[in-house]
Amino acid sequence: MNDVQIPGTLWIVSAPSGGGKTSLTRALVPKLNANNWPAEISVSYTTRDPRPGEVDGVHYHFVDEITFATMVEHGDFLEHAEVFGKHYGTALSRTKQLLGNGIDVILDIDWQGARQIRARRSDVQSVFILPPSAEELKRRLSNRGQDSDAVISARMTLAHAEMVHYAEYDYLIVNHDFDRALEELASIFVARRLRSATQQVRNERLIASLLE
Repeated sequence: MNDVQIPGTLWIVSAPSGGGKTSLTRALVPKLNANNWPAEISVSYTTRDPRPGEVDGVHYHFVDEITFATMVEHGDFLEHAEVFGKHYGTALSRTKQLLGNGIDVILDIDWQGARQIRARRSDVQSVFILPPSAEELKRRLSNRGQDSDAVISARMTLAHAEMVHYAEYDYLIVNHDFDRALEELASIFVARRLRSATQQVRNERLIASLLE
């Protein structure tokens, strides 16, 4: 049993559109929780319209431009960015609440948001996910069946602009195979919780009794 409550870690997971970060992070959370490593994906605010199958409050908090601008003015976001003319932001209060309860918080954001958070917090950990090839990335974007050729081309251009920032992150995963990438991602999260300094605090009484 843990002796004390250790604050959660703030994680940034970034990838180009089609890189697989959404599927990986959504598979990661139940995997971690099943092994008593509590984690949760932050639900961002956005001004874009919901895509088919997306649910407000689950995938995103969908708000209008005026509401988003007001939240920015009030300092309600840990970070916010504009992508393809639409705004995205991470709620500050909810993030602090989860971290304080010992829950790792996963931010599915781009390099712009990552830079903002690094400027505000020194304890953030970050992972970048790369596709195995440009051809595979284009195939994944095309298989969504939701976007025109022009939009796919624009997303490929944006993906390149995103990927050039990979070296700014602490960890790098190449998503050749989903199951392997998921195991690699999980290992990073678990290793962070098993650091000696963290375990010394978490198991203070146990260690003291063993060393008596």
